[in-house]
Amino acid sequence: MNRLPVVAIVGRPNVGKSTLFNRIMQSRISVVDNMPGVTRDRVYGVADWNGREFHLIDTGGFLPGSEDVIERMVREQAEIAIEEADLILFMVDCRVGMTDLDQGIGNKLQKTNRPVIVVANKADTEVHQLGVGEFYGLGLGEPIDIAAANGYNIGDLLDRVMDSIPETEPIPETDSLKIAIVGRPNVGKSSFVNFVCGKNRQIVTDIPGTTRDSVDTEIEYEGQRYILIDTAGLRRKSKVKENLEFYTTLRTIKAVQRADVVAVLIEAHEGLLHQDIQVIEQVHEFRKGALLVVNKWDLLEEKTTSLAAEYAESIRKKIPTFGYLPIVFISAKTGQRTVNVLKYCSEVDARQNFRVQTSELNRFLEYVVNKRHPAAVKGKYIKLHYITQSEVKPPTFVIFCNYPKLLQRQYLRYIENRMRETWDFEGVPIRIKVKSGKRR
Repeated sequence: MNRLPVVAIVGRPNVGKSTLFNRIMQSRISVVDNMPGVTRDRVYGVADWNGREFHLIDTGGFLPGSEDVIERMVREQAEIAIEEADLILFMVDCRVGMTDLDQGIGNKLQKTNRPVIVVANKADTEVHQLGVGEFYGLGLGEPIDIAAANGYNIGDLLDRVMDSIPETEPIPETDSLKIAIVGRPNVGKSSFVNFVCGKNRQIVTDIPGTTRDSVDTEIEYEGQRYILIDTAGLRRKSKVKENLEFYTTLRTIKAVQRADVVAVLIEAHEGLLHQDIQVIEQVHEFRKGALLVVNKWDLLEEKTTSLAAEYAESIRKKIPTFGYLPIVFISAKTGQRTVNVLKYCSEVDARQNFRVQTSELNRFLEYVVNKRHPAAVKGKYIKLHYITQSEVKPPTFVIFCNYPKLLQRQYLRYIENRMRETWDFEGVPIRIKVKSGKRR
């Protein structure tokens, strides 16, 4: 497992940040790997250029407000990117020219040692390309002219990105189970870690993390060693109130990619919020085993004895795609059921390493196809020939059929649901690929 470099796109509104993000990410879209029902308005993703992968972050998406509010938010996001990213793509607009806000962001970027590439967008005519030289005035080196909308010069930009980002770093292997504690700010991540690492547990050692400002804690509980990756313990800037979504995205990505299992904390009295769902989607993006931890349950639990079941049902209705996640109710303040999180994480890790025999899989495939045949598409009858498991962590299954591109997502969802009924994959994402192949 490797740590991927992080590239963040920053700039003032309406310079084309999201267009560039989508342009770079479009080569990574996979119909087979996309789970139906998952929100697609993402601001992050894993990009690839010439066989090298990196995390790409889009800082677009601003709340309406006065010019002062927008300017402050832009500068805040630039500051977060400076702190967290390995490379910053600073986007400007050739058609508009250099603005005071561009200059203000540029001044902040000049004061850091972080590498920056000035990306002059909308240079799709010779007239606009002539204006690129103005951006030398930012003092950030040679700008590159592109047109994100039509793809002009994107390849050259990505070549420069490859020259500017570090090589992937191997994440050290360990026998300890690595658990990332993630969630939006103020849900109790630090309180959870502090209790688990309290006087009743044996703290083995503090381990310098792969990411900047991170210290992982290794503990031992009931003979099992765990490494807790605490995103709340990382250094936090005070001026990120309007940019919590972007900030949380960067933190979560760095923690999740190093983890074996992820514990997503939410706050009991607030319920499942939009930002919580985005964190869950980020975890799914990495295909990590996970569980949902409802913290501060002590504030609600006495209302009714059936509250936990009702609460869990309401969560699953909001995120039916992630209904496979186990839900644990805890109080990090009192310690109520807190250690159960460690036990659940161990169980989830065992499940994501589970391998099904090929003969058993093919009996399963024959059964589910007989129950419900895939729909014909454009007059072509789809035949599923056989299935095999190619990987674990996450469990990855390959189905061979005559028309893989015609097999509908709904049918893959049907197969996944039957898999979960047949085998215990609670807390584990399942990956199903479809390839062309005849019966063996």
